[in-house]
Amino acid sequence: MVGALMILLVTVCIGLVLYVYDLKYRRRHPGVPTAEAGDEEATGEAEEPHGEICCGRHLICEKSLSPLPGEKAEYYDDEELDRFAGRSAGEYAPEEVEEVREVMMTLLPADIPGWVRSLQLRGIEVPEPLRDELIILLDNS
Repeated sequence: MVGALMILLVTVCIGLVLYVYDLKYRRRHPGVPTAEAGDEEATGEAEEPHGEICCGRHLICEKSLSPLPGEKAEYYDDEELDRFAGRSAGEYAPEEVEEVREVMMTLLPADIPGWVRSLQLRGIEVPEPLRDELIILLDNS
């Protein structure tokens, strides 16, 4: 019984120390979001315009990302993919999917997020058969 009370006392003390530290941190950094009920910025579960919850993978979500004013697309030696601009993800022929896959697999892992952003700025959707592979590559980068 004494052991359980000691564990409870230590847990309460650690909780109080963390609470005081958090209060001091928030005073020094007022712009830090807090995870309060209904606060979607802190939880990362922002509501989409169509009522869906964002998956948090902003590079591959099926949502419209309007480029910032003056932002230019960076090319990764993939100018030939510009002919797919405006095409939906399900309209690719098998040969075209392989062409996009070949470009994707030749990129360095660190370049993949920038490449996906570049495709979005150029109006090119990633083919549906490649989306799972792209998620794996993004997780590994």
